[in-house]
Amino acid sequence: MANNLHISYDLMAPGQSYQRVIESIKQLGNWAKVGYSFWYVNSIYTASQARDHVMKAMDAGDKLYVVDATNGASAWHGLSSEVSTFILDKWSK
Repeated sequence: MANNLHISYDLMAPGQSYQRVIESIKQLGNWAKVGYSFWYVNSIYTASQARDHVMKAMDAGDKLYVVDATNGASAWHGLSSEVSTFILDKWSK
C-alpha cells in the first residue's frame, strides 16, 4: 500500500542545488509539485524513510518536514526545538 506524503523544505544557504533536492523527492514515487517547495508524493516510503532519503541531497542546516497523511505520521529535520515541541505536543490531540 502506498503512503500519501506531503513534503516541504527550505534550503537555508544561498547557492544550494534545488535540482538535487527535487530529483531526490521525485525518486520517492509518483509526485505533484503543489508549491515552490511543497510536494505531494504517493510513495512506498514512510515519513522517516522519505526524510532520510531527501536529506542526503540537502545540507545539515536546511529544513525538511514530511507528513504521511495516510498513517498520521510525520518526520522532520532542522526545525527549531520550539516548533518540534509544539508539533509533538499537538500532533495526537
